[in-house]
Amino acid sequence: MEIKDSVAVVTGGASGLGEATVRNFVEHGAKAVILDMAEKNGNKLAGELGDSVIFVKTDVASDDSVKNAINLAVEKFGSIQIVVNCAGIAVAQKVLGKNGPMPLENFNKVIQVNLIGTFNVIRLAVEKMVQNIPNRDGERGVIINTASVAAFEGQIGQAAYSASKGGVVGMILPIAREFAAHGIRVMGIAPGLFETPMFDSLPEAAREALGKMTPFPPRLGRPSEFAMLVQQIVGNPMLNGATIRLDGAIRMQPK
Repeated sequence: MEIKDSVAVVTGGASGLGEATVRNFVEHGAKAVILDMAEKNGNKLAGELGDSVIFVKTDVASDDSVKNAINLAVEKFGSIQIVVNCAGIAVAQKVLGKNGPMPLENFNKVIQVNLIGTFNVIRLAVEKMVQNIPNRDGERGVIINTASVAAFEGQIGQAAYSASKGGVVGMILPIAREFAAHGIRVMGIAPGLFETPMFDSLPEAAREALGKMTPFPPRLGRPSEFAMLVQQIVGNPMLNGATIRLDGAIRMQPK
């Protein structure tokens, strides 16, 4: 799938991995639709990047909110060829803490945003993607979902987060198999420790210490490196039905 002249929907596109992905798409000639709750950041980014980008305030876990965003994307740009799901939340909490069991609503919220939100965007975007005219390889679209190394090596306090990201990994193959009939590929990326707003509040020394946990390169990953892998997945027709670890060979310890 060629990025140039494609239309990409990027959830969580107002910051972090999603923002880097949006910038990369626009740099390579695509149009982008940012779906995010961060209205100020989203509008600022869209304003900076110009007419090739629009921002739509979107709750990925809401049926109506995502339907509205997808319809606006098609209304503005005519079609959707690429979806990148980056929207997510990370809540660190033990199942049994000092104040008792984790509130069920806390677990549910993480699942709603990270897992159900990802599925919600897939199911509503693919309805539009199947209408695309296939390219010379028979492709109509590419969907890339953001998982995490926590899907495989969840740490203490990550029960909800790991469950949500493990669910993202688990649904990639069956959806890829289903969408194969339509020429739509489905992939996942499982990042390790990356420079995202999640780490913004940490002192520089703490950020460096976290980075050194990665065997090589011994630093936090850069959002541009995530965007680079997105670009490579979009461009390679044989990448389908799998999750690629983007983690510098890190394997997370229990805590």
